[in-house]
Amino acid sequence: MSKRTNMPTRRLVVAATLSLVALAPIGAMAQANYPSKPVTIIVPFPPGGGNDVVARLLSQGLGKKFNQRFIVQNVAGANGSVGLNMLARAEPDGYTLGVAAAGPMAVNPNLYSDLPYDPVKDFEPIANVVNTPLLLVLNPKVKANTIPELIAEAKANPDKFSYGSPGIGNSGHLAGELFNSMAGLKIVHVPYSGNGPAMTDLLGGQVQMLWSSIPSVLPHVQQGALKGIAIGSAQRLPALANIPTVAETVPGYEAYSWVGLIAPKGTPRPIIDKLNAAIKELLSTPEAIATVEKIGAIPVASTPDEFREYIKAEIKKWGDVIRDAKITAENEAK
Repeated sequence: MSKRTNMPTRRLVVAATLSLVALAPIGAMAQANYPSKPVTIIVPFPPGGGNDVVARLLSQGLGKKFNQRFIVQNVAGANGSVGLNMLARAEPDGYTLGVAAAGPMAVNPNLYSDLPYDPVKDFEPIANVVNTPLLLVLNPKVKANTIPELIAEAKANPDKFSYGSPGIGNSGHLAGELFNSMAGLKIVHVPYSGNGPAMTDLLGGQVQMLWSSIPSVLPHVQQGALKGIAIGSAQRLPALANIPTVAETVPGYEAYSWVGLIAPKGTPRPIIDKLNAAIKELLSTPEAIATVEKIGAIPVASTPDEFREYIKAEIKKWGDVIRDAKITAENEAK
């Protein structure tokens, strides 16, 4: 009698067990077949900049690798915060990815107390794709031609020098403040409403120097309108081997704008690893290397864990610079 009474229960247990066994591989199969539909890459900036160039490089390369569409979606606003907020709230299934840049990931958390996302807690790092070292350029009227000469001249004439940047908290602004701190200088920062006005005043001599991405200023250097005296990378760039690094005079100095790829928190690790491996493969191709070099960048292709630690280190590094220089987001640009 008891056996008959337990039969339905046993059948339920067996059925439930079989259901679990049948369902268990579905997630793994979905990850193994990833991507099986188009993937969106959110770029938190307008089209045309370095972040957009890297995103489109990834879009083309990953699309070719996986025989699937990777669609770039530009969602600009609030120094990158609008796009990253959208990414943080996307489904963590690998079909919405985003470009991570130094500004919204490492600078904004130190400037704004009301960010709608947490750069560490809300995302899964996939890879730091490229680092873009900043080039220090001077107006030709400045006598100095090297970092030692600039430091000596700036110390002898503390009220004579100022540097421009496209705005408060921009990578060029923070690179200048880091240089001030490490070289013991007080070169005045002059913020502008964009790179164009800053460049105009630099060429006109209203400010004496600018820390900039290489493509923006290299034509002026090549034409003799500006002097490129040092680069913010740890080692010299092969394409600009005649330009020394700042670190050759100021040990430990490094200033990069960087671009990586991230996903919403909870995106499965097998998908993260699959994308990471594809990015490493992509960045080893001659076509990708040429594109990266064209924007003055260095291919990185870090592991997800390395990228996570790098983001944390960058938040601390630029946070220290911002606090030491007493930088606030309320300053107005020219």
